[in-house]
Amino acid sequence: MSGEKTGYDNILVEKADHLTRITINRPEAMNAINPPTSLELDAAFTAFHEDPEAWACIITGAGEKAFSAGNDLKYQARHGDQQTSAEFARCRGGFGGITARYDCFKPVIAAVNGLALGGGFEIVLACDIIIASENAVFGLPEPRVGLMPGAGGVHRLPRHIPYHLAMEMIMTSRRISAGEAGRYGFVSRVVAPEELEEAARSLAGEIFNGAPLSIRACKEATIKGWDLPLDQAMSTVFPEEEKMRKSADIVEGPRAFAEKRSPQWKGY
Repeated sequence: MSGEKTGYDNILVEKADHLTRITINRPEAMNAINPPTSLELDAAFTAFHEDPEAWACIITGAGEKAFSAGNDLKYQARHGDQQTSAEFARCRGGFGGITARYDCFKPVIAAVNGLALGGGFEIVLACDIIIASENAVFGLPEPRVGLMPGAGGVHRLPRHIPYHLAMEMIMTSRRISAGEAGRYGFVSRVVAPEELEEAARSLAGEIFNGAPLSIRACKEATIKGWDLPLDQAMSTVFPEEEKMRKSADIVEGPRAFAEKRSPQWKGY
């Protein structure tokens, strides 16, 4: 992916054609996430959220062995639980900058290569669309090291797959393959390892066929309307829908359709 590249120590950020690509870049540590890495991811997701030219994001891990093995337990052992927790708490968007980021309604795609365990899996679950390589493996091993999946795993997983399957995964720390994840339905596509990057970018391109503010309105309404009674959800006009209805793109869409041409979205 060519385009603007932003310098960080533990992640790579590339921007081109309205797409931001964030790579966790610690392959020597299975892309495990320590507080410095989490703070960099937090900064990158904040920049993505605030950039009007950034319409979608792909997050992935460097190398083929791991998307992310989760919390860097070696770092935690060296620095202690209290200090490590305090450092993680500085991340506005939660672990990895995304697990507690509730104000960004731009689409985020997880391109999962290799292991996605613990906090790595929780980052994946916080994304909107998950594409997995055939070699991807998912699991929540926290109980086996005296912890719990506290960055959303215990809350998000039972919302995406049947309760009893989720509880088996959480309580036994059982790992599942990409194929099994696809059968459960929380992975939207499973592709060959060499096709993962292209599949993620192709999907972003499909999203770009829609108006950016329309996509954000869809995401916000889906998330905020999830737990509302149907009549209340359908009668609520959420903020992103209000922005959509006041945008130049709501004029451009019907006009382009009438003129039998592709719309030229502005994103405002």
